[in-house]
Amino acid sequence: QVQLVESGGGLVQAGGSLRLSCAASGRTFSSYAMGWFRQAPGKEREFVAAISWTGGTTYYADSVKGRFTISRDNAKNTMYLQMNSLKPEDTAVYYCALDSKERVVLRRPDYWGQGTQVTVSS
Repeated sequence: QVQLVESGGGLVQAGGSLRLSCAASGRTFSSYAMGWFRQAPGKEREFVAAISWTGGTTYYADSVKGRFTISRDNAKNTMYLQMNSLKPEDTAVYYCALDSKERVVLRRPDYWGQGTQVTVSS
């Protein structure tokens, strides 16, 4: 089993920055692909970014490319999402996820955190 806990959400003005963290416990964190998803009110959950088990490969949604950076520190069992130049449309609950069957590509996450709220005011 894996437990994922997000933190770092909050209220920020447009153009500002936030850094989300996802702390993992349980199974070997460093062995699996992980990522971030988000869900805005009235919308479906959408992919934001993903990272391979070594951190050497990263993927981003077009909507956040160039503004968000995903990273991980396997020694600390923690994944991060640095969010810069935030826009009101980035407002959502952000979830971290882990795919225990994949090392490089996040295909079907089977572990999820509880989510952290990010609100960007205009």
